[in-house]
Amino acid sequence: MCGRYVMAMDIEDLAAEYEVDYFPEDRRLPASWNIPPTTDVPILLERLIDGALTRQLHIAHWGLVPRWAKDQGVGIRAFNARSETAAEKPTFREALTARRCAVPAEGYFEWLKGTGTAKQPFYVRPTTTRTLTFAGLYEWWRDLSKEPDAPDAWLLSTTILTMPAPAPDHEDPVLAELGRLHDRLPIALGREALKAWLNPREKNGAGLLEMIRAQGHREASGWTLNRADPAVGNVRNNSPELLQESGNLF
Repeated sequence: MCGRYVMAMDIEDLAAEYEVDYFPEDRRLPASWNIPPTTDVPILLERLIDGALTRQLHIAHWGLVPRWAKDQGVGIRAFNARSETAAEKPTFREALTARRCAVPAEGYFEWLKGTGTAKQPFYVRPTTTRTLTFAGLYEWWRDLSKEPDAPDAWLLSTTILTMPAPAPDHEDPVLAELGRLHDRLPIALGREALKAWLNPREKNGAGLLEMIRAQGHREASGWTLNRADPAVGNVRNNSPELLQESGNLF
């Protein structure tokens, strides 16, 4: 799964990294080394404008709120979406067809169960690139208690797609470590897969989902795992020191 991650890049740098055509210059998110669900995060999406694909960077609430929801509280339970069932689940199936996005991250945290109740956090990051690019979905939700033109009448929200982790005895040492760390894995996109996933002309969301699942473990084989500061468990702690590297997983 992905329940906490890092994004400390400035929005201009992020826009340049992903060759974005539009981003909200008046929106600034603070650098964060401990992003939890239900907070605002950057997402990438593409729209057809005058027949041309336009890549955009937006700020979204992390926790998907479908258009039919009575209130936005449903997003608390929808910050991740299981790729095996996303095409059938009412919360995700419409977005899979028409509202796919990507969630950029510099890395994410996962906790390894220890003896008793103790858990050791690990920081998972890319080895050769600056960012990870997670496959996501997005939705627009209208708050009917507000006037349509009110600045907070519409909520843009997102979720990160996950898949089963590799087997703990996988022949690739990185994938084996990921499999021992947790039984779920966020789906990361390579650059070509990103283009296909974001393309709004493509309506076969289920087919795209199968494609990105097929390459998800290959993308993950290029990651690095390091022990993180246990203080990351408290969302009030937020500094680069949380990423301290003090040895590999096993």
